[in-house]
Amino acid sequence: MDLNADFSQRAAVHAAQLDWTPSPMPGVDRRMLDRIGGEVARATSIVRYAPDSAFSAHTHTGGEEFFVLEGVFQDEHGDFPAGTYVRNPPGSRHTPGSAPGCTIFVKLWQFAPGDPTFARIDTTKMRFVPDPERAGVGVLPLFADGREDVVLEHWDAGADVRLDAPGGLEALVLEGGFTENGEDFAVQSWLRLPKGAGTTVTAGPEGARVWIKRDHLREAPAAPAA
Repeated sequence: MDLNADFSQRAAVHAAQLDWTPSPMPGVDRRMLDRIGGEVARATSIVRYAPDSAFSAHTHTGGEEFFVLEGVFQDEHGDFPAGTYVRNPPGSRHTPGSAPGCTIFVKLWQFAPGDPTFARIDTTKMRFVPDPERAGVGVLPLFADGREDVVLEHWDAGADVRLDAPGGLEALVLEGGFTENGEDFAVQSWLRLPKGAGTTVTAGPEGARVWIKRDHLREAPAAPAA
């Protein structure tokens, strides 16, 4: 499957308006944002676990990165409530599920080969730091390694925020919303800018809290090797 697979182009998906699509595992549904490949794919999705649902144990050959949007995600490593950012590097293994149910934003097969970095970050216990170069913007760093930079950003109500993407950029709305080129982005709306692009967005009347990844699209993504 190819979905928003031309990474030289801007892409936008308002996921909250999409129907849920069943996964191969009962009780686990998804809204696909971009995808290259079959059931094993380089994929960006929003995934919903019904209460008491689970996946069987599996290894993330290409790594897994996710942010818990609602509920509590669980595996043998712990309970991860809404606001938790997790990185499971290539070769890591777990048995994911959720007794109370949860919704996560997840990216698969997007790690650098050999990246060993685990992350388990409860962002609800961290503070945003004002960005000295952009008025009305607070930043909460999550991960950076020279290949990519992942942050949460808080934008004040009505703030005009410049998003430059020399190495590409993705943004997912967690709270509030913004407008970009006349298009409204609400909770679960996703925007991807190709490398070399840039845009200015305007935060809505409630402001916005946004998950952002930068600089990870310098090279054209490909499907996982069979």
